[in-house]
Amino acid sequence: MNYLTSTYYFDYEHAAVQALIADIKNMTSEKERAITAYNLIRDEWWYDPYSISLAQKSYKASTIAGKPSGNCVEKSILLIACLRGLGIPARLHLGKVKNHIAVKRLTEKFGTNELTPHGMVNLFLHDKWLKVSPAFNASLCKKFKVEPLVFDGENSSFLQQFNEEGSQFMEYIEDYGHFEDVPLAFMESNIKSHYPHIFDTGQDITEFKL
Repeated sequence: MNYLTSTYYFDYEHAAVQALIADIKNMTSEKERAITAYNLIRDEWWYDPYSISLAQKSYKASTIAGKPSGNCVEKSILLIACLRGLGIPARLHLGKVKNHIAVKRLTEKFGTNELTPHGMVNLFLHDKWLKVSPAFNASLCKKFKVEPLVFDGENSSFLQQFNEEGSQFMEYIEDYGHFEDVPLAFMESNIKSHYPHIFDTGQDITEFKL
């Protein structure tokens, strides 16, 4: 499989994505490029789990680049496009997570404190695959007293298990594996099966804000 390819979703040749990585390209170290791209996507796009789309165009990296926020899958897609544009192999990893802090609104909107599919990124650096999650921006982590995930270019960084007070923050409860491209059909089926109440209006909903 080719994890460097530009695709419909990972369209890193688009001007919007190229603008993001223009300065990063000048960094000589592959490790430094990966860390800088990770920090950029983690902190410059506000994490918003309440905007859900089933529209194909919503998952294009160039579309996401033009928004001020994104959910975990969208932010992962944008990071993957940036990494591929920097010559670093990357792929999408999906799973299901359970939040244990600040779950009132989640439960009200989703009917559960479980979020699925949760997006992460696998990147190939120094002859090994690493798993990272760029979802939760540092300012949001500060709000909920959780240390932001730090990627050092050497180790995986995808789980914020506890907050600063030692209370459980998040747990991964299911792993759907990795994908070369965005599996929109799987994602749509997954969302509809876990949150059927969102789609019981009889309307053809493709994009909505909870």
